Amino acid sequence: RDRSTQSTWGPREDSTRVGSGGVVRRQAVDVSPLRRVNEAIFLICKGARESSFRNMKTMSECLADELINAAKNSPLSFAIKKKDGIERVAKVNR
Repeated sequence: RDRSTQSTWGPREDSTRVGSGGVVRRQAVDVSPLRRVNEAIFLICKGARESSFRNMKTMSECLADELINAAKNSPLSFAIKKKDGIERVAKVNR
């Protein structure tokens, strides 16, 4: 199976807010495959948009850079950094 697909760019685990009686805590939950793909596309677009803002590069060049970095699993990719951050928070809240 090809590991460089979009579904590997999205977080595998996330955390949600669970509360009762005014007490709110975060609970780690698994992420569905469709949400992983949607989240990956969202993070890639957001990263490309932010990197092209006030930059000489065009949006298409920034999007290409983001896709290449995400495919390499590079920490330069906005999507990979956010995915790692989300999974780190979920691991703490297990």
